[in-house]
Amino acid sequence: MNKIFSQGGSVYIMTNRYHNVLYTGVTSELVNRIWQHKNNVYPNSFTAKYKCIS
Repeated sequence: MNKIFSQGGSVYIMTNRYHNVLYTGVTSELVNRIWQHKNNVYPNSFTAKYKCIS
C-alpha cells in the first residue's frame, strides 16, 4: 500500500465571517492546521487575505 494513503488525512472547509468565501484544504494534522489558520502563521496566504478563520 502506498505510504501516502496509509497515514490518513482530513479534508476541511473554512469560511469567513460573512460566509461569502470558501477554502478547502487537506491535511494529516487537522488540529495543528486549523491553529495555523486562526493564528495567521502564513500572512500572505489565501485564508489570511480573506480572513477565513471559522
